[in-house]
Amino acid sequence: MSRLVHRLLLASVLLVPALPRAAPPPDMERLAAGPWIARARLAELPITGAAWEAVRNDAERLVLDPDLSDQNDPSNVRVFAKALVHVRTGDTLMAAAVRRACLDIIGTEYDASSLALGRELMAYVLAADLVGLPPEQDALFRDWLARVRDTPMSEGRTLRQTHERRPNGWGTYAGATRLAIAAYLGEPDEIAEVARIFRGWLGDRAAYNGFRYGDLDWQADPRRPVGINPRGAARRGHSIDGAIAEGLRRSGPFDWPPPHENYVYSTLQGALAQAVILERAGYDAFAWQDRALLRAFEWLHQQADFPAEGDDTWQPHLINYFYHRDFPAPMPSRPGKNIGYTDWTHADWAPPD
Repeated sequence: MSRLVHRLLLASVLLVPALPRAAPPPDMERLAAGPWIARARLAELPITGAAWEAVRNDAERLVLDPDLSDQNDPSNVRVFAKALVHVRTGDTLMAAAVRRACLDIIGTEYDASSLALGRELMAYVLAADLVGLPPEQDALFRDWLARVRDTPMSEGRTLRQTHERRPNGWGTYAGATRLAIAAYLGEPDEIAEVARIFRGWLGDRAAYNGFRYGDLDWQADPRRPVGINPRGAARRGHSIDGAIAEGLRRSGPFDWPPPHENYVYSTLQGALAQAVILERAGYDAFAWQDRALLRAFEWLHQQADFPAEGDDTWQPHLINYFYHRDFPAPMPSRPGKNIGYTDWTHADWAPPD
């Protein structure tokens, strides 16, 4: 082979784009035992104390008109609370209320944005999984779930498209709901795809880098933007290791001391929900990218002096549980936009092997 031909062949190989790294298959058996928490674990949790009382109180609230188009409707987490109480106590009225709500939400998505759908729907899917729907209702619910994730929402994007394009809270909420749907429908390929995209959001651009970022001033490397800045990242002598740049940009250009920008915690609501479900599916998501989610919390506490407040107070309970840390975690916590009650579900028991 001539030297020229050899060089041409080598150049052609170098010009071929690298294929995205596939995620390993999920553990569907473990996921079937509970996509958020194993049902057997729920049966062991205490039914005394402030955390349990908060679950019970929310479960007893009436849910009259659940609405997926209202991105701030608390009905979703209250329905999830009803499912938790049913599994723990056997209360059949709670189960009936969950089943009714899961049917009532069908059709309420027509005026929804993908943000509203991403925030609201996941809790209903997890609740339906916990209580179980009768066969005819389940078939209807499944058919609707399979369609709704690919239905263009009010801004013109589907849930999938929002997940794959938006690296902010819109995208992380969408990813969590997409993942919950895939778990409910028993779709291992879809779960592996969400895992691949989540890994990319955490910073593994070789796994996925299809997000469309806004202003890049808070990014560690504006040429290679990521969801959570990598270990050791710094800007102007200040640590931005763990900073969620796409949330911080909402406050304006890079500044110090860091702003208390709540879009960061909103983004984490969706990200943490993805990590929990992926962990249930057998992925070590909390360890990915040098424990990126832990570093995000460390940055918020150590650099920004910005602990979780209000409806973000369920988040530190997960961080403490999965990383064995002691971040301030109010008891009882408040549920978030998409899930909650982690001060009860992820407090005093050790994670399964």
